[in-house]
Amino acid sequence: MKPTLFVLAAGMGSRYGGLKQLDGVGPNGETIMDYSIFDAIRGGFGKIVFVIRKDFEEDFRKKIISKYENHIPVEVVFQSIDKLPEGFTCPAERTKPWGTNHAVLMGKDVIREPFAVINADDFYGRDSFAVIGKYLSELPEGAKNTYCMVGFRVGNTLSDSGTVARGICSTDEHRHLTTVVERTEIMRINGVVSYKDENGEWVGIEDNTPVSMNMWGFTPDYFKYSEDYFVDFLKENIDKPKAEYYIPLMVNKLINEGTATVEVLDTTSRWFGVTYAADRQGVVDKLKALADSGEYPSKLF
Repeated sequence: MKPTLFVLAAGMGSRYGGLKQLDGVGPNGETIMDYSIFDAIRGGFGKIVFVIRKDFEEDFRKKIISKYENHIPVEVVFQSIDKLPEGFTCPAERTKPWGTNHAVLMGKDVIREPFAVINADDFYGRDSFAVIGKYLSELPEGAKNTYCMVGFRVGNTLSDSGTVARGICSTDEHRHLTTVVERTEIMRINGVVSYKDENGEWVGIEDNTPVSMNMWGFTPDYFKYSEDYFVDFLKENIDKPKAEYYIPLMVNKLINEGTATVEVLDTTSRWFGVTYAADRQGVVDKLKALADSGEYPSKLF
């Protein structure tokens, strides 16, 4: 069975100030998302599901989905802050979305097969889609509780413009994820990738240390766990206007209680994105170099 790609795009309208500013960074005005969809198709994915905000559905369908429809089946689901379990009402002061795992929950009625989750505005690279596509497509029929995550090598995810935040992953002897520790300041110092610890000291780590860039692989049983745990999350956090239900919260719970395993998949892909405004030209240059080398055709869609 071909896996589905689930694209988290609900934050796009607010973050970019509207779809008209979905930045064309490729040689022919391609967005970063265009490259992800292209790589997913050649990585063996059979369907794309976007989670967006309802208020820009028309624009999104016209400007974004119309490009992909002749290449792969596409569905759209909607995230809104008032989509809550029975018995909960969204507080009036809440303006922030409920987080990435709430967004994932929006796909439960349209996804029946193994699926990968990505951010809409990150460049993940061809190899990462090939790696996660292979893992998901080779799962036995009806597989449960065997998830995965693409662990990017931290040295392949840095910005030339400043520090970055990354979830640094630890694994056991089976390459199963044991912990993800968020480090908010990571950069290369004198050639060594380093993060600032709790005491303000810089700690060096290996270039190939895996980090999470929000590229996860799940089977559909993940939705039920997420629904159940969201109720617990809301009981504790409904009145906290900035609390968010992140994917790592759910994943850590399932790992810690021994319910599921998450295999960390290695990739040679270099992640990049526009963390700082100054990063934009570097992204343009990298995409041009990839097109010039033949890694991507001059026209994707």
